[in-house]
Amino acid sequence: MKKRVISLMLGMVLTTGLLAGCNGSNGTEGPKPEEGEQAITEISLPIVTEPLTINYWRANDGKIASGNGFSDVKAYQEKEKRTGIKVNFTHPPLGQQKDQFNLLVTGNELPDIIYYNWADVSGGPEKLLADGRIVRLNEYIDLYAPNLKKIIAEDEEVRKQISLDDGTIFMFPYLRTDAVKLNATTGLILRQDWLDKLSLKAPTTIDEWYTVLKAFREQDPNGNGKKDELPFTANWGPGNMSKLLDFTPAFGVLGSFQLNGDTVEFGPIQPGYKDFVTTMRKWYEEGLIDPEVMTNDGKAFDYKITNNQAGSYYGGVFSGMAKYLNMMAEKDPNFNLVGAPWTKDKDGVSRSTFRFDTKVLTYGEAITSSVDKDKLKAIVQWMDYNYSPEGHDLFNFGIENESYTRNGDSIAFTDTILKNPNGLTYDQALAGYALSIMDGPMNQDTRYLDALMTFDQQKEANKLWMEADYSKALPTLRKTEDEARKEAQIMGQVNTYIDEMLTKFVLGSEPLTSYDTFVETIKGMGIEEVTKIYQDAYDRYQAR
Repeated sequence: MKKRVISLMLGMVLTTGLLAGCNGSNGTEGPKPEEGEQAITEISLPIVTEPLTINYWRANDGKIASGNGFSDVKAYQEKEKRTGIKVNFTHPPLGQQKDQFNLLVTGNELPDIIYYNWADVSGGPEKLLADGRIVRLNEYIDLYAPNLKKIIAEDEEVRKQISLDDGTIFMFPYLRTDAVKLNATTGLILRQDWLDKLSLKAPTTIDEWYTVLKAFREQDPNGNGKKDELPFTANWGPGNMSKLLDFTPAFGVLGSFQLNGDTVEFGPIQPGYKDFVTTMRKWYEEGLIDPEVMTNDGKAFDYKITNNQAGSYYGGVFSGMAKYLNMMAEKDPNFNLVGAPWTKDKDGVSRSTFRFDTKVLTYGEAITSSVDKDKLKAIVQWMDYNYSPEGHDLFNFGIENESYTRNGDSIAFTDTILKNPNGLTYDQALAGYALSIMDGPMNQDTRYLDALMTFDQQKEANKLWMEADYSKALPTLRKTEDEARKEAQIMGQVNTYIDEMLTKFVLGSEPLTSYDTFVETIKGMGIEEVTKIYQDAYDRYQAR
């Protein structure tokens, strides 16, 4: 096995370097590195010569077809051969991850590594650091993780996003350094064949959307003479109108907290939100919105699209486009889909509801305080291997010439993935080889996306959605334990009230003359206090 030497920007550094110099948490820092210990510049394989087993806890993923979870993923099997380190995975039952996680971190027995969505932790990783359940990793990344360290040193946004407000790094993260392309994979989708039949173009403004939806409703684009078309539908689960919020940027607002320059605001109490509600009510009254949006489930949603009823909806390039293009290829050769640009606001700016520049996601691997120094050094190198050139390819694409092939810098998935002989879907097949189709401690590669987008419609939609401005949306922010507690106390009531009132306004069971009362009620619930929490958290983020 060849060894890879990484040339770090800072060369050989001590623990007083780029990462270790950050002010740390008051919580446990784990076993101390030796004074003056030098940083390694390569991960030598195998990492260990004596047997070593890592106990690793993470939730299973439904895409993995086998019943054994991540131990059956070929990337991990190959990694064991290369590193000499065996992994014993523990998976909580699907649907019980959060309860099992809470029991785990409050119990006496901790695994070596926990992979989790740390945004879903009560008190955040800060509390687990303070309680001594996980360890601060700055010094160990500085010493033993040349690949992740190089990424952090070369990308200021990664450094900013991977750090807590005090500079602590606590995880090896799920990364997207080429963020925009990978994040801009969802948006509004329409029937291109209906547009063609009616001599219309994909809408770019809210007025153009009205024109298109009105034509879908009145001009029989499915050609069955019944006028049973549903101009806009969605599958968001019973009880709310949340997918309509994808139209909010057209009115200069978002459906929750938003940025106005560097000032945090709450979208639903801004004037533009009333214009949004008024427009959605008009659409609903005129039959432009599926009357069953409150009860649609996945099966009903699929039926409406594949039975020539749905004209537009919100979806992704895979589950919202490729799925239906494949399903309809033989049933209706004319069936065609197109991505619409994020709707322009009054200033002519196409805006999205979320950020495309998120490079460090909230998922990642943390090391627990149960690990001693000798084992910790090996574990950090084992974790860092995923970010090396070889580990990067392994966890993005799987096994060369088995799950993928190369053509210069491009990669292509084999028929093992795209036309699986055992009848697995492409995502199930790829999940048996690599993590890129799921989430995991790796730097996700855009080439995985390119190789899976087999329809031109997907590629064009992805390209179009990337053009939207996302500056109104907030980045991922850290709250103190007190801030998070206060936010949860207030926003639980606020969000329930907004969901209820949005539904009533759109369905017409609440008159729009009540809108001012709606705004005052939200203010009375303490929204200004939570807005200040977000402002303080945003200011701390900017100061990292």
